[in-house]
Amino acid sequence: MSIRSIIETFANNLTQSERKLTTALLSDYPYAGLISIQELAERAEVSPPSISRFVTKLGLSGYPEMQRRLIAELKEGDRSPVEIRETGKRIEGGYLGEFISRAAKQMQSATEAITEGQFTRICALLSDPKRNVYAIGGRISDTVAQHMSFHLRQARQGVYHLPRDPEGWPEYLLRMRPGDVFFIVDFRRYQTNMTRLAEQAALERKAQVILMTDKWLSPATRHASEVLAVPIEIGTIWDSYSAALAVTEALVTRVAEDNWDNTRQRIEAWDAARQFDGESET
Repeated sequence: MSIRSIIETFANNLTQSERKLTTALLSDYPYAGLISIQELAERAEVSPPSISRFVTKLGLSGYPEMQRRLIAELKEGDRSPVEIRETGKRIEGGYLGEFISRAAKQMQSATEAITEGQFTRICALLSDPKRNVYAIGGRISDTVAQHMSFHLRQARQGVYHLPRDPEGWPEYLLRMRPGDVFFIVDFRRYQTNMTRLAEQAALERKAQVILMTDKWLSPATRHASEVLAVPIEIGTIWDSYSAALAVTEALVTRVAEDNWDNTRQRIEAWDAARQFDGESET
């Protein structure tokens, strides 16, 4: 279990001092926990002994153990397929059936990682006609962002997918207005340019950054107003994005269905406009 998850299990049983410390730790997770105990005490406006007592309350031997575990989490976020292969759980027997079984369990666990309240908040942001929506992902995870933006474009106007070439990114950043939504997907082996994009969008353009990442949390987390930490591990050489796609489809489907009259009109107009390409109806 991650340090974040452990902290969250104590959320309803914290003193005022512990709540201040928790806010400081989670607002810049995991990096806030890697500074010295004196620095963290100053940042959280609590005493070093209060931090030591809090860490013990979490079931850890002390502040150094918490830092070691945070460092281990960071290393997990940078594991290559070769490293994953060495420690993964091999599939034996019927490969297809076992793989799909693991993916199904992964998708089910996504409902434990994302609350209905958070899901509803994000749907409200994505459906707000006053906000434009921008999307992008990493080298592989951009397929998730493309999937989201394609379907969302059929339900509403003002949805843009950033190109792969970073030379085209400034044009989209400069279009962003305060309150616009920037949907970023960044899974482990995180990309520095995704973090930089999130920072520019949040700090310079005042956009609402929604980050889809994994349980080890992309560094872009520190610039996001909403973080969707979906499961990706299934024990094979490559991580699986099955849960990420399921969550993405749930988001865009709810947005489309909650605004069905507008969605229907737009899809009908969209289909009519597509006929210029010579396709015949069957």
